[in-house]
Amino acid sequence: MPNLMPPIITVKQAVEYRSKLQAIEPNVEFLMSLYLHESMTVETIVEAKRAGITGVKSYPAGVTTNSSSGVVDYASYYPIFKQMEQEDMVLNLHGECPSKGDVTIWNAESEFLPILATLSQNFPRLRICLEHVTTAEAVETVKNLGKNVVATITAHHLHLIVDDWAGDPINYCKPVAKTFADRTALLNAASSGNPKFFFGSDSAPHSVTSKCNGNKIAAGVFTQPYTTQLVIEALETAVETGMLKEEDVTLEKISGFMSEHGRAFYELKKPNNARIELIKGTEKVMDILESKDGSLQVVPFRRGKTTRTLTWLP
Repeated sequence: MPNLMPPIITVKQAVEYRSKLQAIEPNVEFLMSLYLHESMTVETIVEAKRAGITGVKSYPAGVTTNSSSGVVDYASYYPIFKQMEQEDMVLNLHGECPSKGDVTIWNAESEFLPILATLSQNFPRLRICLEHVTTAEAVETVKNLGKNVVATITAHHLHLIVDDWAGDPINYCKPVAKTFADRTALLNAASSGNPKFFFGSDSAPHSVTSKCNGNKIAAGVFTQPYTTQLVIEALETAVETGMLKEEDVTLEKISGFMSEHGRAFYELKKPNNARIELIKGTEKVMDILESKDGSLQVVPFRRGKTTRTLTWLP
């Protein structure tokens, strides 16, 4: 994600950031994106494509972490989107409208959906990904738009409803988790086998002080060490409670949601056939994760809960 401080708004910044990430983990293919910013030009997009940048991420101004430099008027970026369409790049959207008047964190995603529909209509060959959807309305909108529009679903949104984050800052994120019916729609989409829906972690390692210091709470949930387990456990719980049927949750559909659908949308190479093994009930989610030098402490989602142990097979 390019919403760093300062944001990744130039190709040079993105390339340097990619090099830093590759130095940390050379076995990962990092898909870099630029932060949609008023300084961006058509020439920036051409340069980005040549440098192997995958796409551009849009953050509406002020709606989430480090989004103060975000978008106010999407129409002003139409020349950028047109060039992205020609270069076959991806537009990733944080799909909310800024809070103003009757628009609040509760309906911000729904208010954004007409903008999504307009973008899809005006740029039918532009690959558009609506990130971390949270509502049944968003799921239906993505289903009904063209093949160029897809959506990601997070692990934590498959678990959470409003009651789970109201009063618990560790579970607070943007977009906020909504109702039981909305979560059910997400679970149905994740287990549908529809290639328009695939996993996106949106994992945010905010420090425990930024989440619980009594001031404005940082928006974001940290799931990264356990994302696969969390998705499977959410689907498993949905079957146990009758929200999903057992035959709806197959290895093929889980593999599609967690890997294949996203790889196809991003036009990635075939995977290297790496496999994982999951053993049920043998591990507990860490209560806290600390950096080597002790300067950063992060509380993982579902801290202290029993989970599966994940092992990469040779």
